[in-house]
Amino acid sequence: MRFLIDQCLSAELAESLRATGHDAVHVSSYGLSRADDDQILARAAAETRVLVSADTDFGGLLASRDSSVPSVVLFRRRTRRRPHEQAAILLANLAAIEEDLDAGAIAVIEDQGVRIRRLPIGGT
Repeated sequence: MRFLIDQCLSAELAESLRATGHDAVHVSSYGLSRADDDQILARAAAETRVLVSADTDFGGLLASRDSSVPSVVLFRRRTRRRPHEQAAILLANLAAIEEDLDAGAIAVIEDQGVRIRRLPIGGT
């Protein structure tokens, strides 16, 4: 799977995902460390990458656009914050959410589990 890791998460998360065979890039690799959310969403969509973030604004942006791309994996505040823990949690749940992410979804990862919301949010 192809991932774009947001600035609010460590570049080590991208490294951990690459080590398991995924195509993962941190926004800093593109010089997008100070980019706004619109630019980051556009980059993820253009490269067919799943955006991985802890920034809840991305869900609102996708909803306001009635967009089905890119998919977003959102780590909630209470989720373990160390990059290797985040990678382990994402990889442990990936098989269960991959089909949704391929189709367009927001996957919210919390300590108590994963919630999926298919995109577009305002769609039928």
